[in-house]
Amino acid sequence: MTPKLFTPLPLKGITLRNRIAVSPMCQYQALDGLPTDWHPTHYESLARGGAGLVVVEATGVSPEGRITPACLGLWSDEHAAALKPIVEGIRSGGAIAGIQIGHAGRKASANLPWEGDDHIPAGDPRSWETIAPSAVAYGEGLPRVPREMTKADIARVREDFVSAAKRARDTGFEFLLLHFAHGYLAQNFLSPWSNHRTDEYGGSAENRARFMLETLEAVRSVWPDHLPLAARLGVIEFDERNEETLAESIALAKRFAELGLDFLDVSMSFSTPTAKIPWGPGQLREISKRFLNETGLPGSTSWNINTPALAEEMLQEGAADLVMLGRPLLANPHWPLAAARELGLPNPSSVLPPSYAHWLSRYHFA
Repeated sequence: MTPKLFTPLPLKGITLRNRIAVSPMCQYQALDGLPTDWHPTHYESLARGGAGLVVVEATGVSPEGRITPACLGLWSDEHAAALKPIVEGIRSGGAIAGIQIGHAGRKASANLPWEGDDHIPAGDPRSWETIAPSAVAYGEGLPRVPREMTKADIARVREDFVSAAKRARDTGFEFLLLHFAHGYLAQNFLSPWSNHRTDEYGGSAENRARFMLETLEAVRSVWPDHLPLAARLGVIEFDERNEETLAESIALAKRFAELGLDFLDVSMSFSTPTAKIPWGPGQLREISKRFLNETGLPGSTSWNINTPALAEEMLQEGAADLVMLGRPLLANPHWPLAAARELGLPNPSSVLPPSYAHWLSRYHFA
């Protein structure tokens, strides 16, 4: 019997060859938002490693929307053209090419993780102004107080998402993931930790969701109907409001579905440094299962899905239709081969191109 991890997954007009996805992982190797030699090699190697979907890292919809000065961008035709070889490389490796677009909000203008992972001081030539729904800092290593967005700012950023979606479409990406999680701008609107507004974009759960809903609807109008539109949603804060937040997030995901969302990636909020996150294997397993059951959306999740057995269990029980993997694939780009062997897939080497499969199947020293 074929493990579910290695069964195809149809999504709208595309079909993934298996249910292993490369989660969007920031590489911090871009220059002025443009990819460098690092990116094509990185993404094509992951596709050749056997994943069914490769999602390019969080890509800024504007210069101010980048997390760091070394993050990718998609705010001009030059950026779109530079991403095209990456799309072609992912396809040549047999995977579907996806991209995540977003705006970092109050977490923008930060140093690289290995250079402090903190805000670049205001006045530094590498720094830029940060914006958010309210003038509330994240805290700890990200202490800068963002400028509160005007309604004109909100409209501008929404259109930046639309423009980036059009460019992603025209570049050849076939899976678009909106970044509505991890304490970045869209999550800033949704979370009471960061949204203290008193107008129609703040206060009630409906008002706090307005930016996400308007952005999703605007992007849906330009993204092709035959291609999946997905969102990564931070559904839980891990604070004293957990059940309330989960209920609000489920209601929001149902609204997403009504507006044409095709796929939901269940993730965390990261809206406050005081969150008490229960780190551990498959930590969002039960939460993701609840979301997919109650919303009816196909979906995925990530975070410490660290063994093939755990990935297969989550697929079998309905906690995910697709598993998003990060560090396991960085540690071993041929993780799909290891998973195929562990789960008993007939002819496990079939998950790799022949140039790798022949040698890795013939000389197996594990």
